[in-house]
Amino acid sequence: MPSPTTWDPAHLPDQTGRTHVVTGATAGIGYFAAEQLAAAGAHVVLASRSAAKLATAVAAIEREVPGARLDTVVIDLASLASVAGAATRISALPRVDGLLLNGGTMDMKRRARTADGLPMLLGTHTVASAALLAGVLPALAATGERLGVPSRVVHTSTGFVTQFPTAVDDVARVPFAGVVAYTKAKTVTEVLAFELARRLEAAGTPVASLVTRPGVGVDARTPRRAGIRDATTTYRPNPYTPWAQGKDAAAWSAVRALTDPEARNGQYYAPAGRLRGAPVLVEPTARTATPEGDLAARVWAQVEDLAGLPLTVPARTGEAAAGR
Repeated sequence: MPSPTTWDPAHLPDQTGRTHVVTGATAGIGYFAAEQLAAAGAHVVLASRSAAKLATAVAAIEREVPGARLDTVVIDLASLASVAGAATRISALPRVDGLLLNGGTMDMKRRARTADGLPMLLGTHTVASAALLAGVLPALAATGERLGVPSRVVHTSTGFVTQFPTAVDDVARVPFAGVVAYTKAKTVTEVLAFELARRLEAAGTPVASLVTRPGVGVDARTPRRAGIRDATTTYRPNPYTPWAQGKDAAAWSAVRALTDPEARNGQYYAPAGRLRGAPVLVEPTARTATPEGDLAARVWAQVEDLAGLPLTVPARTGEAAAGR
């Protein structure tokens, strides 16, 4: 595996000409991922549910990155109708090189539901991301095939998946504790992401599916940005602050997965340390990367049912290389 010194988050590969879409881009890790991609020259499409917050995030990036190429898409991950509309708008872009599935609520209330009646954590973190991907995957594949370089979809997970094994046989069942429900949603996300990698590989589709986890990003160590992290925004204390990193550094793993020329389909990137550090390639847990029996296929089918549409992997139609 690469050592932390082989990747410099402050000097990313040139992203000029490429388009990356980031969900949950108006705060925290999503905002800083968008800012870092813009600084590397990418055309960044910020996606979030609030048009006002999107305008604030755009203004903040433009102050940090003069001349940044930015667009916005309103998407409410708690509404599958909103997700479908956003997928249509994203798919209409001239190209889509990368999709960072970062968004999702942290509403831990067990009875919280989306507009479609889904458990809130599962619905916003996992089902909505799958629905968005279902709509955007053909555009990702078309970009990869046209350019001869695989496009990428990056799924955001959490270290809790490794620390706290959670059953996912019944995807829709809601665990009693909020943190367990969140861990379950991210466990399902990982199972889907690695199954997607296998299906992309089998179909020869020029798209790579990768997983990342951010470590722990805390407000106390996060750089100030007007309207993003300042006196007007909520400050959340965290007991892990002495051992943690800022949310700018917590974005590094996702950004590496999107931009590293050496990144490949089915890989997992995380901080070199458990809570913080430079982003490195790590081994995923076997429970999600290579689950026993037909669990991955069953999880895939259940998520499709919850999303109300198929997640179909388009086959390669030309000679573009698959993300191997």
